[in-house]
Amino acid sequence: MQRVHFIAIGGAAMHNLAIALSKKDDYEITGSDDEIFEPSLSRLREHGLLPKETGWFPEKVTNHLNAVILGMHARADNLELLRAKELGIKIYSFPEYLYQQTRSKTRIVVGGSHGKTSTTAMILYVMNKLRFKADYMVGAQIEGFENMVQLSYDSRVAVFEGDEYLTSPIDPRPKFHLYKPHIAILTGIAWDHINVFPTFDNYVDQFRKFVDTMEIQGRLIYYGGDEILNDIAQNCRQDLIVFPYKTPKYVIRNGITYVKTGKDEVALKIFGEHNLQNMEAARLACRQIGIMDDKFYEAISDFTGASNRLQKIVEKPDRVAFKDFAHSPSKLKATVRAVRKQYPERTLIACMELHTFSSLNSDFLPQYADSMKEADIAYVYYNPEVIHHKRMEELDPDKVKRAFGGENLLVFTDTNLLQEKLKSLNYENSALLLMSSGNFSGINLSEFAGKLLAT
Repeated sequence: MQRVHFIAIGGAAMHNLAIALSKKDDYEITGSDDEIFEPSLSRLREHGLLPKETGWFPEKVTNHLNAVILGMHARADNLELLRAKELGIKIYSFPEYLYQQTRSKTRIVVGGSHGKTSTTAMILYVMNKLRFKADYMVGAQIEGFENMVQLSYDSRVAVFEGDEYLTSPIDPRPKFHLYKPHIAILTGIAWDHINVFPTFDNYVDQFRKFVDTMEIQGRLIYYGGDEILNDIAQNCRQDLIVFPYKTPKYVIRNGITYVKTGKDEVALKIFGEHNLQNMEAARLACRQIGIMDDKFYEAISDFTGASNRLQKIVEKPDRVAFKDFAHSPSKLKATVRAVRKQYPERTLIACMELHTFSSLNSDFLPQYADSMKEADIAYVYYNPEVIHHKRMEELDPDKVKRAFGGENLLVFTDTNLLQEKLKSLNYENSALLLMSSGNFSGINLSEFAGKLLAT
């Protein structure tokens, strides 16, 4: 029996790993956290893994444990962590443990500043439809998958979303440096996480190091339209085999995107050049493990996207609404452009929330220049209380407006005023785009969009 204890079990990735391990007959899982929110709360309760009370309890850490898995939410002085060190128990970070569990498997790792989740989801969706068994870790819910993490004894392939953020409170390496892929995908590089990587060059270096961690004679699949990725690929180890990709040929007819596959066309449920690029990367990765193009296109044709990634939440004959996780400049620009091209005759109303550390940093704001210019109406929202909670400098709404640019843009710092403004608009022949890694200070986006587009 393997006894594993999770420190900070309530994290998005951590609780999924805990659930995955609990499904194995020979694993006994325990965990602690000082705060657990939905959906982690309900899912841990459903699987009998919810701690009886919140907080840290060093008495839970005993010599009976085989391993402790440390989440990013914990601190270096965590009482349970200190106890584990004292007892000499093996301590893993989340990515370390995934690697240990998949050392004998072919590992596919998807990295990049944008598109990681969608590309990983596409690979897994195709595998699932073709009954190709794989271990995996992905950062969003996917149709047909109960959990965001899966570990098994009999699969020969593992597919991981490769996050460049830090590994754990005691390990400052980016997570994706620990996976050692046989097949790596890099979707593009655009500066992010400036609280950890203070300069763009420092950020780019993490991707160079990632490529250098690849297994001998690994396959590097990368977007050839990115100058930085081209430089990385041209100067990588000589044993690596590189596969650049580009946007596949496509056409849009009656609001549906068709990808051209030689003489044929395949109708897709997804749209936007960034999603087509993600699909191309997924196709090349699948080909490396024996999934041929005809089977890939047949499977991907009804893929609607990962949760919160350009997810359609309302559709009526003359109006449509999407929600999207876009918050960084590159993601924001790609998402707005995708909806603009898909619905060129409709009024595009784009609303986004500054919510992450980078997006709320005044020095980073200029990166957002012209990112929403293709929208007819653009709103930017941020909550000053979030800035205060993060102990950051206050933002001037006028500075935010100047940074984004464009006469079509208004800035809001009160969610009620933003909601009233959105309620006042005419949604005839429109496309509404709600973008945030949060929820605009408490809005249920699907319900709200449904009410907006009902009038």
